[in-house]
Amino acid sequence: MRSEIVELVPRTQAPPSADRVLTTVMFTDIVGSTQRAAELGDARWRELLARHDTLVRAELERHGGREVKTLGDGFMARFDCPGQGIRCARAIDAALEPLPFEVRVGLNTGECDLVGDDLVGLAVNIAARIGALARAREVLVPSSVRDLVVGSGITFRDRGRHRIKGVPGRWRLFGVEAV
Repeated sequence: MRSEIVELVPRTQAPPSADRVLTTVMFTDIVGSTQRAAELGDARWRELLARHDTLVRAELERHGGREVKTLGDGFMARFDCPGQGIRCARAIDAALEPLPFEVRVGLNTGECDLVGDDLVGLAVNIAARIGALARAREVLVPSSVRDLVVGSGITFRDRGRHRIKGVPGRWRLFGVEAV
């Protein structure tokens, strides 16, 4: 009887295999993008977004980053080390300065699952949540990232302890001051 039941249950495909990697994940986001798009109109917004994408991709290439995917008005990228990501984030902010909007950036370093070209896992979710807590023109990182770049010359300002949605505890976050 048991064999009959097993045969009735549809077989599902196995999930794609994943490699576990230690990486620095960066999320960028245009602050107030919906409001800016409404003010500028679709055609002008598309032009500015295309310029944004070109500038971000140039800085990713220059700083050794790899684009994971675009997220409408932002990017998800990865770096081999956190210092690269921080320097890239600051360079993106500077490159976008002539455009009529500002970005915020969040970074986190941790183990993630690399599934094809995509990254998934709690470290990725934390990076996205940290990005959402950043202010306009701010690069925000957790204390673990700050600790990893000690001695690099990168300086930080303490932004206090924060709750990260869906993650237990409070996280000490730091805004990047200078690179």
